[in-house]
Amino acid sequence: MKHTLFLKCLFLLTILSSTSSKSGVETSNTVEGIGIRSAAVAALSSLAAAISSAGGVGGGGLFIPILTIVGGHDVKTASTYSAFMVTGGSVANVAAYTLWRSGGARRLIDCEMALLCQPWLLLGVSCGVVLNVVFPEWLIMLMFVVFVAGCTFKTCRSGAACWRLESRGFREETKNGTGESTKMPLLRATADQVEDEVRTPWVSIGMLVLIWFSFFALYLLRGNHYGHGIIEIEACGTGYWIISSMQIPLAIFFTSWILFRRKSPTNSTIASTQQENGGRTRRRPSSELVFPIMALLAGLLGGVFGIGGGMLISPILLQMGIEPQVTAATCSFMVLVSSSMSALQYLLLGMKQIYAALTYAAVCFVASLVGLTVIRKAILRHGRPSIIVFSVATVMALSIVLMTSFGAIDVWRSYTTGQNMGFKNPC
Repeated sequence: MKHTLFLKCLFLLTILSSTSSKSGVETSNTVEGIGIRSAAVAALSSLAAAISSAGGVGGGGLFIPILTIVGGHDVKTASTYSAFMVTGGSVANVAAYTLWRSGGARRLIDCEMALLCQPWLLLGVSCGVVLNVVFPEWLIMLMFVVFVAGCTFKTCRSGAACWRLESRGFREETKNGTGESTKMPLLRATADQVEDEVRTPWVSIGMLVLIWFSFFALYLLRGNHYGHGIIEIEACGTGYWIISSMQIPLAIFFTSWILFRRKSPTNSTIASTQQENGGRTRRRPSSELVFPIMALLAGLLGGVFGIGGGMLISPILLQMGIEPQVTAATCSFMVLVSSSMSALQYLLLGMKQIYAALTYAAVCFVASLVGLTVIRKAILRHGRPSIIVFSVATVMALSIVLMTSFGAIDVWRSYTTGQNMGFKNPC
């Protein structure tokens, strides 16, 4: 019922904010500088962060409509705040998943999967942002509804199938007189897994840091669509597109390096054949290229929709049979990499209202910890990881309602004011 309460609160707060603006009453700030709208945004964002944290998705599809509809911010400011809010929630998720693997528990964050996905996810987001400028608003809204609605349906179906499998396992345990194996699926590991699963993959983490700095350096050199960067460069000029195109060979280089490293004799155990090993789905070497393609598609659509790739890549991983806990933890890690890059770019390029963005990020940090703790306790108590799958579906359904409502208002405003409703020049 959380999503029903969330929609009711958003509807009532929207009515109240619009009524106060029509009456010409200025909303006075409190002594701490936080007004009614800011408090409403913080309350709704904390609820959205708590729901999003369970599925490992960033929550940008919820934060942006909240900031624009309730907070009254423009889309540019809302996108800036959203990057910090997603980063705050992702920091909490990654920290929690890292700490909860103590006591011999297997590692939930799959750094090898993140290595294969991250370069292409970042490349896809950059290409999607360009397409977002070119495509008309009505086409973007239509694509968003069709794609996310389809993903929501498939995610719900996967959650239902996972729920049935869990129920069948409970019945078999009851019949056999046991009840231990599925009650703690989140943190249990076999003795054979402990050495590989508990060991911190410092080499993989170092490669991810190198990928982060490489793409971040390109973004800073290129600047944004308005020509704001660390060097003087013409927006959409020759240098702009040359630097942007450098992301393609960079992604190919990192992927080739990662695949070569995985096939080396010292890492042959990593590229093992696909098997169920304590719940984690292992990958065949022949299927490794599926992950970059999937990440590129998720990043491309995420850039077009303006929501990031976390909400799109999570249901795809679930459809591929990746364990829900591993999907949530790994997606949180990948979302942290991409959102932190965006947030730091905003900081270095001279964003305003930094303290407000950091305040919202802190709210999302705390709310994500609370939401993740509640979900974890529910999984440990009831032995149902399918809760994570349903959490992802809930976030996607809420995003459809909010983003579609906001998009429809924007399309109608463009139509009534006589703006161009066709394709646009990327520059």
